[in-house]
Amino acid sequence: MARVTVEDCVLQVPNRFDLVMLAGHRARALASGAELLIDRDRDKNPVVALRELAEEKLDLDGLNESLIKGLQKHIEPDLPEEEVVDLMTSEEQGWIGAEENDDAPREVPVIDTDLDKEEPSAEASFGGTGSFEDVTAKD
Repeated sequence: MARVTVEDCVLQVPNRFDLVMLAGHRARALASGAELLIDRDRDKNPVVALRELAEEKLDLDGLNESLIKGLQKHIEPDLPEEEVVDLMTSEEQGWIGAEENDDAPREVPVIDTDLDKEEPSAEASFGGTGSFEDVTAKD
């Protein structure tokens, strides 16, 4: 980087860490096709970004907000509209009213589990009485 450019930028952005973050963000924006605010003069994107900062061509607050928004991992959801909230509360009240009116005992399905019954034996399942001793090997 050109030392003169960095020294000029420190006057605009006193914190060097912020300067590097803002210049890097602007350089990436230039690489992705953002419009140049100064002549390139065969400079690379980081140098162009620093020169734009030094010449006060950029809105620092807007650039800082864009940087923060790009680095956020948790995006705050939009607040629900009043109509949706009203609809949700009315449906919730309907559910509560339905539960209060349903005081009658409900039938619980009964599963028939007779553990006392004997299972059919393997002999009955396969239709015969056999054992391994009855088998002869064929060569």
